[in-house]
Amino acid sequence: MLKILKQRFDEHKSRFENLDWQEIQQRLEENPTALKALEWMEATKGEPALLGYDESKDRYIFTDFSKASPKGRVKVCYDQQARESRKKFPPETSAMELAQEHQVELLDEATYRQLQAITPVDLKTSSWLKTPEKIRDLGGAIFGDNHYECVFIYHNGADSYYSNRAFRVKVEL
Repeated sequence: MLKILKQRFDEHKSRFENLDWQEIQQRLEENPTALKALEWMEATKGEPALLGYDESKDRYIFTDFSKASPKGRVKVCYDQQARESRKKFPPETSAMELAQEHQVELLDEATYRQLQAITPVDLKTSSWLKTPEKIRDLGGAIFGDNHYECVFIYHNGADSYYSNRAFRVKVEL
């Protein structure tokens, strides 16, 4: 996994002029939980790569850079509550359950827009996003996509699921 992450880092060095790969690699090697999460992201077709560095938190942020919402994470509703509330054809799991299981975090709207500013993703797919509590309390959840060179954030019932909607995640270390 380290080899893949380094290759992706090197391919986009212009975005990381002030960052040193050796420091990032050391942080990864010291954090087996994060490395395992990144391996899961890769195995589910997320193509994880470094999004950036949050200086205020001293954290490197890795996220899914796949053009399409990760194929290995499709056909899931938003969370366990939504999944269990479906009367017919509930999915096997949900975005939030998988994220918790693999110790990753769904992208929020701000991080999703940051990713979209770097490279357009979800041109033919959509991705569940971390939903504000007030929306979730009313039964909804949000997702994003990119059409007409514009990022859109929509709402849907949290219990819905589609073959072209998955979810994007991030790992901070």
